Amino acid sequence: MIGASLLAASLLAGGAVPAAAQAKPALGPYGYGSVKLGMSLKKARATGAIVPIGSVRNPCTHWHFKKFPKVTWDWHLVISDEKGVVAINGQKGMKTPEGIGIGSSFKRLKAAYPRLSKKAPNVYSVTAPRNKKAEYRFEVYNGKVGAIFLALKNRDCVR
Repeated sequence: MIGASLLAASLLAGGAVPAAAQAKPALGPYGYGSVKLGMSLKKARATGAIVPIGSVRNPCTHWHFKKFPKVTWDWHLVISDEKGVVAINGQKGMKTPEGIGIGSSFKRLKAAYPRLSKKAPNVYSVTAPRNKKAEYRFEVYNGKVGAIFLALKNRDCVR
């Protein structure tokens, strides 16, 4: 037992990071975890990270990430027959590489994305840093980020 404690202590001192302390995947600029914007339905399903919502079938389908709670009235991502994954709806706990997530202040949002532009009441967007083909959209209510979307700019399914 003492040997195991010494081994754990030496691993930590030597730079090993416990699983709980490892960084969570970021939302963007190319996707979330193993699911990437533009990825075909077949490839997205092969990641094992997503499950379909019901049996809705049209040129675009709606999906949930397995690791986040399902919400019957909402989707986590949209996959187009033609363009693949076109949009990812940020969930509580997801953050952009710049540290913005649901609940971030509007002040912090503006500091993280100085080129942020207003698209509609409470809706702001910015080209995703390092991916000019994608954009983040943020909904802001009472000075806080209430929703985040990462989407292809040339999407065919989601406004």
